[in-house]
Amino acid sequence: MLETFTNLPELLAAVSAAKKTADLPIVAQMTFAEDGLTLSAEEPGQVVQALERAGVDVIGVNCGVGPQVALEVLEAMRHETRLPLSGQPNAGLPARVEGRFFYFATPEYFATYARQAADLGVAYIGGCCGTTPAHIAAMRAALQPVAGAPRIRQAPASTAIAIDLNPAEQLPPTPFAQRLGGGGFVVSVEIDPPRGLNPSKCIAGAQLIKDAGADAIDIGDSPMARVRMSALSLAIMIRQQVGIDTLIHFTSRDKNLMALQAELIGAHALGIRNIIALTGDPPRIGDYPSATGVWDVDSIGLIKILKRLNEGYDWLGTSIGKPANFTIACAVNPSAEDLDHEIDRFRQKIEAGADVAMSQPLYDLETLERFFEKTGPLPIPFLLGVLPLQSSRHAEFMHNEVPGIVVPQPLRDRMREAGENGIAEGLAQSRELLSETRQLVQGVYLMPSFGRYEVVAELVRWLREQQGAPTLPSPASGGGNP
Repeated sequence: MLETFTNLPELLAAVSAAKKTADLPIVAQMTFAEDGLTLSAEEPGQVVQALERAGVDVIGVNCGVGPQVALEVLEAMRHETRLPLSGQPNAGLPARVEGRFFYFATPEYFATYARQAADLGVAYIGGCCGTTPAHIAAMRAALQPVAGAPRIRQAPASTAIAIDLNPAEQLPPTPFAQRLGGGGFVVSVEIDPPRGLNPSKCIAGAQLIKDAGADAIDIGDSPMARVRMSALSLAIMIRQQVGIDTLIHFTSRDKNLMALQAELIGAHALGIRNIIALTGDPPRIGDYPSATGVWDVDSIGLIKILKRLNEGYDWLGTSIGKPANFTIACAVNPSAEDLDHEIDRFRQKIEAGADVAMSQPLYDLETLERFFEKTGPLPIPFLLGVLPLQSSRHAEFMHNEVPGIVVPQPLRDRMREAGENGIAEGLAQSRELLSETRQLVQGVYLMPSFGRYEVVAELVRWLREQQGAPTLPSPASGGGNP
């Protein structure tokens, strides 16, 4: 007798083990929540179909929230199978009274449940948590033999999408992941969500960048701890209206362990499957210094969560139905002051399951070479972060006021000498760096300053002219996203 299973793959594994161990009849029971689904979101009919294929002798429900949900589940099961059914619900939901848990469903109420279950044709009727000898006696008294066939109401038409329980099957990779896997030079451009309700500038910028030849759009998650539209919302709009693959920055700053997983599962269901796992800027540096950061996990822990979802399980090991297929990106700063510590964390991110690395903005070849000398050959692709400078003032700001960014003195001198031609000089410096590093990296991660998408679009066009390689199809034209 196998009972109180909350996800179907585990119950199927137990059935397989039982059949290999003995030739006894097998009773297989699942636990269902208030919505009539298992904790891994299977419907009663899906449970029945899987257990019938597994060769059990009795199918049923036990534990859970009480008799009423059990009756609804058993009725749905009866429409799907002729096998004997079993029902052993809890005596309702427990309540804590003076430090102890009590169940308040009475023996008389259970007697009514037993009669209704028998009317459905349930063959094996009992109780689980909270039931007492009095409950069992009341059910036995109610279950006197009656004439007539079981009374089964017509089942309502199901609107659920069938769950594929094949754990080996995965969704196809995203266009971004296809480009990485195919050895192409990947071009991604960052867009920060708007601080208000109007995303039109972001949408127009994404269209400009797509037309220039970029592979994907990166979307920030309230960078610098300032309130902005959610990255997930903007990603969905860009995919729908522009038709280009997206990567969302996802921080562990604002959500606890449950909310992190809930939003990631929702993003995957909506087709957003490229995730840059970040710890996030602390709230004290942003608009709401009194806000509380959560940080149940840091970026390394977030990568581990994504990896578990890709294996088909949440953080506690509960099945999510089938494996997710996230492409997991991590951040790394080759200009970090404590480079040994940065590389140690980078290696932990790779071990945790990162698929691709994306660097902070760099401005010189020497810094990148020093970084690669310390890391040795990397097992994952590396995308170089490039943020074109706009002016001498911008160069000084980046060097002196942005943590982790180093702009070498010769480049700052060139920006000062450029005067009003700062944008052109910044582009020239970016082209030089990309030409020098082209054979060292697998792509580039471009960051426009002050929302000047036309500047990075020019750089994207130049990159594509240099490579002479086409980009992959967009998601809207069959690129692989569901």
